[in-house]
Amino acid sequence: MTKYKLPAIFLLLLLASCKPFMTPDSLYGTWKYTKVENPNQTPPDSVSKYDLQEQAPYITFTKQDSLKIIWGGKLLSHGKFTIDGHNIQYTEILPGGKSRTFPFWVSKITAKDLIFETSGEDGTRVTAVKE
Repeated sequence: MTKYKLPAIFLLLLLASCKPFMTPDSLYGTWKYTKVENPNQTPPDSVSKYDLQEQAPYITFTKQDSLKIIWGGKLLSHGKFTIDGHNIQYTEILPGGKSRTFPFWVSKITAKDLIFETSGEDGTRVTAVKE
């Protein structure tokens, strides 16, 4: 009986680790930005707490798999999203009927906290809390 305990525990841990990192359901709702950083800039930069309070930026994910980013009370960006592992694949709708697709890499997601970022030299890391 004892010789089966270790394989059983290993199997349970393996099955538990197969749970997806995030699902659309875990994103749905409004996430208020609490920190915005540009870690790849030289020197690294961030948006001040005062500006965040004044501009009140947030991102909203809806059950129609749409995404809206609001900054300063105005629509900054909108489009559709899908989940791909640790990435939110965002297809932004641009003026003139054009679009572009790029990933938001998600490093943390809980019921209340979300940290995501874009890559590249102009990459931005956003920390947000669910409202």
